[in-house]
Amino acid sequence: MSLGDRLHALDRRQQQGRRSAFVAAVVKKFQEDQAGQLAALIAYYGFVSLFPLLLVLVTILGFVLQGDPGEQKKILDGALGQFPIVSDQLRLHSLTGSSAGVAIGVLGSLLAGMGITGATQNAFNRIWHVPFKQRPNWIYARLRGLGMLAILGTISIVSSTAAGFVGTSSHSAPKVIAGVLVAFVLNLALFMTAFKLLTAVEVSWRELAPGVVVASVFWQALQYLGGVYVGHELKHTGPLYGVFALVLGLLAWLYLGAQLTLLAAEVNVVKVRRLWPRSFFSDPLLDADRRAMTSSAEIEERVSAENVEVSFDAPSEPADHASA
Repeated sequence: MSLGDRLHALDRRQQQGRRSAFVAAVVKKFQEDQAGQLAALIAYYGFVSLFPLLLVLVTILGFVLQGDPGEQKKILDGALGQFPIVSDQLRLHSLTGSSAGVAIGVLGSLLAGMGITGATQNAFNRIWHVPFKQRPNWIYARLRGLGMLAILGTISIVSSTAAGFVGTSSHSAPKVIAGVLVAFVLNLALFMTAFKLLTAVEVSWRELAPGVVVASVFWQALQYLGGVYVGHELKHTGPLYGVFALVLGLLAWLYLGAQLTLLAAEVNVVKVRRLWPRSFFSDPLLDADRRAMTSSAEIEERVSAENVEVSFDAPSEPADHASA
């Protein structure tokens, strides 16, 4: 049996299983949407905005906890420890409040944060196959992104701070479990809000639940892996190499996080629109293939008068039938 025959047989086998067909459909749609490139853009804006956001967080906490070294240490060891890769760099400096720091941080965060929300809106709309003519206009999209930036930023800070307070006040198992649960619940709220409000399509909260849970689990695991990376790699590097490791590690962490988030969003799209089973190598195209390709082509409709129509050629007959 040739390699092509083996691939066709494997493809037909995955189509027959409900779970395998669903997972394969999610992977294929992720590839068709070029979600990896969309995630790279989100990671870029995330990298640019992370340091201004952390500057604002550190400065505000410096105002709030000024004169309380004990609570400052808890925050430095706990809440800021929820940000893998850069947490050790933040611990090098004590918390201090600065009006200039707040102003610079807020301005930088707004400019870069608008890039994050814009890139995320574009990614979610592409994943849901929303035509350009149905997407929010430039002004409304920016205003929507600004509001979402405030909401998601607040939830993120509360999530990190709550997990830090609960998880670092004691090393007992109940405290650690409580910290994980608090962070997980707030991550659920974060992703539910993002998936709902950053997509120009009507989807119920219930329909978004599977992808939200998947994204929250992914993010929780990613925070843990980021901490492991810091503990086992960055702490043993020299000053020069450590800077490169910090930048590359942070970019890789953000890129992986963006990819996992979009993969979780694809779970919702495939489930809601029943885009499975899908065909990878076998002919003819399945019904889910046709519907996915049709809606993907309709994305390019940019004005109300434009209508994209999609047609498919009839399946080719096998060679032995054609020769007969």
